[in-house]
Amino acid sequence: MKRVLVAAASVLFTVAVQANEPTTATVAVTHSALEGIGAELGVMRRDPSDIIKVGDLYYVWYSKGKISPGYDATVWYATSKDGHKWTEKGMALAKGKPGSWEGASVFTPNILVAEGRYWLFYTGTSREFAKGFNPDSKIGIAVSDSPDGPWERLATNPALKNSDDPKDFDSHLVDDACLIVREDEYWFYYKGRQLGKSPGQTQMGLAIADHPQGPYVRHESNPVIPGNHEVLVWPHGTGVAAMIGTTGPKAITNSILYAKDGIHFSKTHRVTNGPWAGGAYRPEAFTQSNIGVIPDWGVEIGRPKGKQSKLPFIQRFDVQKDN
Repeated sequence: MKRVLVAAASVLFTVAVQANEPTTATVAVTHSALEGIGAELGVMRRDPSDIIKVGDLYYVWYSKGKISPGYDATVWYATSKDGHKWTEKGMALAKGKPGSWEGASVFTPNILVAEGRYWLFYTGTSREFAKGFNPDSKIGIAVSDSPDGPWERLATNPALKNSDDPKDFDSHLVDDACLIVREDEYWFYYKGRQLGKSPGQTQMGLAIADHPQGPYVRHESNPVIPGNHEVLVWPHGTGVAAMIGTTGPKAITNSILYAKDGIHFSKTHRVTNGPWAGGAYRPEAFTQSNIGVIPDWGVEIGRPKGKQSKLPFIQRFDVQKDN
């Protein structure tokens, strides 16, 4: 497996000036309700995947359960012809065997399309949710010949687990896979938390494989982004961009970062009213076309308001770009 070998260095959050990088600008995000997977009393839907289009249908996967967090959930999916009206199709992935690394919950799914198959990445935890809960999440993969399943878990799961070195940024847990294809390899961005750190100190890492099923090898420059609680990346021209939410160092929150090499990120855009745990429609994510741009739309977790729901749900976001 070829690797970009670079010395560990601090990430510089300066405005990118190379001609082929996105220009410094502001993007604003608007939010709207969805039909079919929106607010529903007694139902939790959250953690939507990125969106793919197969034929004339958009597909999205998400966590579904009856409590607010994703720690007692299964993975479901829905389809849509227009990105506004969705039809919930059913469960894609059940919890694993009791006592296994994924026996208590499967949640936070994402999708990779490669080698003519569909690869569903998902997070699992072995610990039952209760007061004082401390997750031990790891990431697995299931594969299918159809976006509608059935899904077969890989015997090699988990595909990525927390580091055994307590000094590493991901020694407590890993979560929230986001995949792109780059340099004929599979680039797997994820979030991790170090032992003894709080959720607000989550950072982003990268693992790379020659094959969609792995093995995935952590990049030596990890963490590649020193913050962010959600992972949303996409191919941007010849590089990689990431949208950062409200968690992390102030220098990078509410922004878009860009890395020509996919590793060393610089701030290029400000984001106002950004999505919460968004999954985007990224048509160039797996094509290696070098023409990717900021996504126009996606779905996200909706925050309950009033009596419409006491649990998270899924809503749409749209991006307006100055440039």
